[in-house]
Amino acid sequence: MAFITANDGAQIFYKDWGKGQPVLFSHGWPLSGDAWDAQMQFLGSNGYRVIAHDRRSHGRSDQTWDGNHMDQYADDLHALIETLDLKDLVLVGHSTGGGEITHYVGRHGSSRVARIVLIGAVPPLMLKTEANPGGLPIEVFDGIRQGTYADRSQFFKDLTIPFYGYNRPGAKISEGVRESFWLQGMMGGIKGQLDCIREFSEVDYTPDLEKFDKPTLIIHGDDDQIVPIDAAARKSHEIVKGSILKVYEGGSHGLATVEQDRLNADLLEFIRS
Repeated sequence: MAFITANDGAQIFYKDWGKGQPVLFSHGWPLSGDAWDAQMQFLGSNGYRVIAHDRRSHGRSDQTWDGNHMDQYADDLHALIETLDLKDLVLVGHSTGGGEITHYVGRHGSSRVARIVLIGAVPPLMLKTEANPGGLPIEVFDGIRQGTYADRSQFFKDLTIPFYGYNRPGAKISEGVRESFWLQGMMGGIKGQLDCIREFSEVDYTPDLEKFDKPTLIIHGDDDQIVPIDAAARKSHEIVKGSILKVYEGGSHGLATVEQDRLNADLLEFIRS
């Protein structure tokens, strides 16, 4: 397995497949880089170099006590990009991973970046505040913290139902997908996963989005029960000048899995455009 060393010594796992223009994927909470397997297989087979890392305290990366915050996540991503000397790079982020690549651009610039894709992503801000009335109340995130702390294993299993829209009429439930979600989640460390809840819910990424200066595609399901579209994709679309917004009607939070063929086609079209 391949690892890079972060600036605080933490070991960050990554996969690096294929040849061509690089496409780097950043995963959602509490998953790992494996959440992108279908996209990596597809784009790798279409002539692209595909890279996915496991965020610290997720997947196969070190389970760190300190540094489980967005500044460090962005620095870890920076270390990966610099170590692999990635240029003309396409950044693709889902959910928390969307926050991670957004903060990377805000913190380290876009000189190595060609295009940006946000999928079901948390920016600009998930938390409901006076200035962000469309967000979710803090009690929602406190509930996630309590569920993760009290019985992480069962909480992750239960979370798969709204995550993939399996509670909607006519949904075709895959127990394999649910088990994969659970397995990826349980590979991570509880301390880092608890710390990460604040990072995807309470961090305001508006200043980072305002620095976007590359073509940007925003994809979001209008039935996303984890990251509601109005306070996320539609607001990000307003902030990022010239961005493209694609709304998947009835789409859930788990688009990379539930609608992988449509998503893969949209990714390929955008990267080639």
